[in-house]
Amino acid sequence: MDLLAGLNPEQRAAVVLPAQSALILAGAGSGKTRVLTTRIAYLISTGQVSPHGLLAVTFTNKAAKEMVTRLSAMLPINTRGMWIGTFHGLCNRLLRAHHREANLPQTFQILDSADQLSAIKRVMKAQNVDPEKFIPRDVQNFISGSKEQGLRAHEVEAYDPFTRRKVEIFAEYDAQCQREGVVDFSELLLRCYDLLSRNQSLREHYQERFKHILVDEFQDTNPLQYRWLKLLAGVGEYRSRFPHPNLPPAGEGANVSHRDAGSIFAVGDDDQSIYAFRGANVGNMQELLRDFHVENVIKLEQNYRSHGNILDAANALIANNRNRLGKNLWTAENGGEQLRVYEAPTDVEEAKFIVEEIQQLKREGVNLTEMALLYRSNAQSRVLEHALVSAGLSYRVYGGLRFFERQEIKHALAYLRLMENTDDDNALLRIINFPTRGIGARGIEQLQEAARINNTTLWDAAARAGGKVSAFVALMETLRAGTRELPLPEIMEHVLHHSGLRANYESELATPAKKREAEERLENLNELINAATLFVHENEDDSLTAFLTHATLESGEHQAGDSDDALHLMTVHSAKGLEFHTVFITGLEEGLFPHQNSVDNGEVDEERRLMYVAITRARRRLYMTFAQSRMLHGKTNYSMVSSFMRELPEPLLLWLSPRFVQRAPSFSSPSYSGPAYGGATYGKASPAPFVMPGSAPRDSGALWHVGQQVFHQKFGEGMVTDTEGSGNEGRVQVNFKRAGSKWLSLEYAKLEAI
Repeated sequence: MDLLAGLNPEQRAAVVLPAQSALILAGAGSGKTRVLTTRIAYLISTGQVSPHGLLAVTFTNKAAKEMVTRLSAMLPINTRGMWIGTFHGLCNRLLRAHHREANLPQTFQILDSADQLSAIKRVMKAQNVDPEKFIPRDVQNFISGSKEQGLRAHEVEAYDPFTRRKVEIFAEYDAQCQREGVVDFSELLLRCYDLLSRNQSLREHYQERFKHILVDEFQDTNPLQYRWLKLLAGVGEYRSRFPHPNLPPAGEGANVSHRDAGSIFAVGDDDQSIYAFRGANVGNMQELLRDFHVENVIKLEQNYRSHGNILDAANALIANNRNRLGKNLWTAENGGEQLRVYEAPTDVEEAKFIVEEIQQLKREGVNLTEMALLYRSNAQSRVLEHALVSAGLSYRVYGGLRFFERQEIKHALAYLRLMENTDDDNALLRIINFPTRGIGARGIEQLQEAARINNTTLWDAAARAGGKVSAFVALMETLRAGTRELPLPEIMEHVLHHSGLRANYESELATPAKKREAEERLENLNELINAATLFVHENEDDSLTAFLTHATLESGEHQAGDSDDALHLMTVHSAKGLEFHTVFITGLEEGLFPHQNSVDNGEVDEERRLMYVAITRARRRLYMTFAQSRMLHGKTNYSMVSSFMRELPEPLLLWLSPRFVQRAPSFSSPSYSGPAYGGATYGKASPAPFVMPGSAPRDSGALWHVGQQVFHQKFGEGMVTDTEGSGNEGRVQVNFKRAGSKWLSLEYAKLEAI
């Protein structure tokens, strides 16, 4: 009874369930870890299972360690040896115990990502595979992605010669790993699944042993992980018709389970399923209900984290998703503050507003470490980081790198550094074979040796070399000559295009496993052009040398140590599982959040789940910000407010700026052509402005309308981008070709229609 003290009725009901499969729909901040751990303690303390007779699976070592720590505090038992861990950790343990049956040496080693890539390169070299046609990292993602779907090389359908060649590399890579007694991470789970599915006695031993299987974050399971769980529970299809050459023949009755299905206690939240790009299948929750005939579905809806208004907003938003299992978060606390909404004229002004609010919160006694800035895309962090550095605020990028420390940015800067200073050996070494141009490790070693013998820089040695090295030297000379008279942003654009950097990442868009990462890297490269544009506007010395110095200083300033009070910057994906006193959700614009790629691919439901996760990170205060215009490719592009904003109840919102009205595009040619807020199209003027619910429409009369071309005696030609008021008391915002954006009084402006 002491274990059950303090549990709410739903938590208690979940903990004391009978030994039947169950699904616990655990909302954000509803105490799911406590329920899962207490369930384990309850089963052990009531004698329903021994400490070694249950299996508990989670997704991170940190979560597994926390479960063990809590369990140790609940029960006077030795938790060492309990089967609590990650999928990979538990599969590794099982394969170690049965290495002979798995046809592995007892001391088999596990390849990390870098070691796996090296192994694949050796296979490709032995098979004379052109690494420029078959990029090794693409092959690596192909192999890992196939295994995570439960597919061996001979099971992958090769629709064309290109895929068929990758399948051949896959098969030879598997054979090489077998000869060397090593496995990669994906192989751990697949080898374990193969072993159990083909070995009846071993399978039935573990099915009988693990009467209770408990799973954390069930919504994040991929197809193979769910099949592995079904196998251990005595429900599932076995792989006898797909024999694997590295495993012994299937035993008699390999397709038959001789026991009743075990019970799975699955804890998860379909509203927080945001990892489809990693292979997670939110549909596994629906399949669990069907496959295990689940009768017990308990909803944990009481939230212990956030105030009521935050939860009401989250509930209203997620209700727009289809095929939900359904739940409604609530709290015993009060409603708290309204959600603060701010519309900025530009992304720079958005960052400035956020910094000012952070400084005010600090004065009110809120520590920086209790605040988080969330963004949909990593590229958004650059403007925010610049504003924080300028304000002297310490920050930490959680789960990622600062903008100027990211791989693709360092590659681009290395080209620029070498253009400025050919003596920069570090810059040369970074890019001499990136993108790949056939200059291998041996060639670089020879270049370094020549430079040492002649006491010269690597550039001087390269200038005297021949072959592919001389082609690289010629490329750099061409880049230098081609950018000599260009302004800084155009230098960036020229280098990104002619160096092959942009094309390198664009080529990865066709590989599903690499697409998401490639998109982020391309967004960051575009943001580098924006950084150069802003630098020119803010600094008298806008030379390339000055910009490179600026980039170096920004990458090193305000580095927060582990013990420092520092603001958290992160993508929404990285924020899952965390909570903060104050959260800023930035860049709430259509095409950015929800991301245009998701809109195009019909994945808005997952984007909405991502927004739901972002909202529920806040305990006490939540800001949502967006900008009328944002820099893209160094040019100003006008944005539409996120459609998610329309799904939030107006009474919950506190507007810190005038209500949003549709804006027209700038004179630059935007690449975005997706759907806009209110049914309009980006790049085209709407017949009437869309006004946020609850606000009064603006009217400047019939003479002037958004999208109209006008002429001003002083500022020249422009386009109306906003209107306010009526008659002579009204005013219009015009984006002029030469003078930029300006608000003009209709009484004095003397505008002429074109």
